[in-house]
Amino acid sequence: MGNSHRRLSNARQRAVQASAVNMDQIKGARGQIRSILEETHANPIFVRLAWHDSGSYSDALKNEPWPAAGGATGSIRFKPELGYGANNGLDSALDLLKPVKEAFPEVTWADLIQLASSEAIEHAGGPHIPLRVGRRDAEGPKDCTPDGRLPAAAGPFPDKAANPAEHLRNVFHRMGLNDQDIVVLSGAHTLGRARPERSGFGKESTKYTKDGPGKPGGSSWTVKWLEFDNRYFVEIKEQRDEDLLVLPTDAALFEDEGFKPFAEKYAVDNDAFCADYITSHLKLSELGSDWLEGGPVSIDA
Repeated sequence: MGNSHRRLSNARQRAVQASAVNMDQIKGARGQIRSILEETHANPIFVRLAWHDSGSYSDALKNEPWPAAGGATGSIRFKPELGYGANNGLDSALDLLKPVKEAFPEVTWADLIQLASSEAIEHAGGPHIPLRVGRRDAEGPKDCTPDGRLPAAAGPFPDKAANPAEHLRNVFHRMGLNDQDIVVLSGAHTLGRARPERSGFGKESTKYTKDGPGKPGGSSWTVKWLEFDNRYFVEIKEQRDEDLLVLPTDAALFEDEGFKPFAEKYAVDNDAFCADYITSHLKLSELGSDWLEGGPVSIDA
């Protein structure tokens, strides 16, 4: 009886430890992510990975058993979700994070994906994002969300929207986000490139991308596409360089009367953009999250 009781107590203790937030491991993972960013310039794809995990969220399903609503659950690491067209190329981002997961196994995939994104923003010169950690992980393919929940760049839109602005609202309002969130989050396209072999958009290469850094090619939205600032809004508004990308959903930010005041504001005020970006990024990063024992905990704690 005594030995059985001790075995049961030990098992319970291990279960509690596995479900708690280990901040030492979180800090170690952050350090390794920073090293990866220095070596690979993977900032844009880390941001995209986190957004596409979070962006599957449907607020209408928030009262269904977790994780039916989707969101920041780490389900993107499983197929079929990883194989959806909108997620083309994101397997390479997961591959970069696998050694971090192996080194710090108590950090959940859901946290690791969001950590990589927030670290990528700051590493690129953007604001520090006081991310909260302690997310529970989706367990397998059964937890994948349906295809078609992520925003498309141009019509015909999967939701049958009549124009890009309507499509953006359909997608982001479904997540519980608002017009300002749509505009400020779009500003993160200041990082990265569109590659035609992945998204069907952009050129094979431009004068800004033909030599890398990282794998050469694609079309960027900004000249310095590894620096995080408000240049996306400046370039989208002015549209003065044919080698810079402007997709229909980008142009809509200055064409739609609801979006335009925010876009105009951010085009002239980088500080306002960065401050508002932090708020919207944090909202996006916690959509659909279910928290482990002891969570959520700020990475600044």
